[in-house]
Amino acid sequence: MTSDVHSPDSGLSAYGWDESLNGAFAAHRRDGLVPARVVRVDRGQCEVLTAEGASRAESGAVPGACTGDWAALRPGAEPRLVALLPRRTAIVRASAARDSRGQVLAANVDTVVLAVSAAQRLDAGRLERLLALAWESGAHPVVALTKMDQAVAGPELAEEAGAVAPGADVVATSAVSGEGIDVLLALLTGTVALLGASGAGKSTLGNALLGEELLATGSVRHQDGKGRHTTVRRELVPLPNGGVLIDTPGLRGVGPFDAAEGLGQVFADIEELAADCRFADCAHEAEPGCAVLAAIDAGELPERRLASYRKLLRENVWSASRTDARLRAELAQRRKAIVRHQRATYQFRDRQR
Repeated sequence: MTSDVHSPDSGLSAYGWDESLNGAFAAHRRDGLVPARVVRVDRGQCEVLTAEGASRAESGAVPGACTGDWAALRPGAEPRLVALLPRRTAIVRASAARDSRGQVLAANVDTVVLAVSAAQRLDAGRLERLLALAWESGAHPVVALTKMDQAVAGPELAEEAGAVAPGADVVATSAVSGEGIDVLLALLTGTVALLGASGAGKSTLGNALLGEELLATGSVRHQDGKGRHTTVRRELVPLPNGGVLIDTPGLRGVGPFDAAEGLGQVFADIEELAADCRFADCAHEAEPGCAVLAAIDAGELPERRLASYRKLLRENVWSASRTDARLRAELAQRRKAIVRHQRATYQFRDRQR
């Protein structure tokens, strides 16, 4: 069976289909399957795009399918997904449930736009969390400061965000005035995912990038700047200048999941300083010759940033321990040692009385 799904007029090329994917699909094509990109998933059903257009398909046989996935589809009266192609990238956060699973927010993403509202003071810790997800995914993050027409701070906001996001582009935007939209569009390549908190202006920014009102938007509470979840499911929409846009629901909880490399990128400044510490296993707490603490004392590194680094590392180790039995056992032993030490300390104090 031959197919022209890789040709420019097939329609799939506009959604990211390329020669590499075409080669990876060869075995599925011999089985009579056709390539499809997942647009959205809902309770065992998904909307997909094929060379023939959009359709609904059963996804129950392929658990974990997500917006952005490339899949092998069995066509017919009742289309169904048979398999997923290997993901090039995946944005994964820790599951809200206390289990060992990560939640895939979007797959095969090339650029992650992190929407941060300029109408509120910058929440540096939250931005660091989003950046960790983005860097770990393998995609390139771009920080979009939204609502600059309502900004509570001036140009220093972009400078502040840039200090939190080393290696990422930071663009000040306004969907109302059009500020920065062309600059942001020029930075976007391939499949673009929008991430951010509810009320950050993600969907409004997405509409500005799309050039029309295709994404639902909602109002924001004035007292805290929080919005309703107007985007309740992930969806994939073509961008006018090429590529596709994935809009995601607002994220309230953003926990790292097996994101050691992403955290290393977010806190590259701390890890670079740590290389000059006297001790290789320096915890940056009170050790002599600690280059990180010296930078804090010199005003070169905010103490808040070190605290955020430590907190996210702890969370990442905890999330990894839920899937890694050995690491989980090590943490349990460490907790037992701490308890034993505390008990010994209390007993010593009692004897001194």
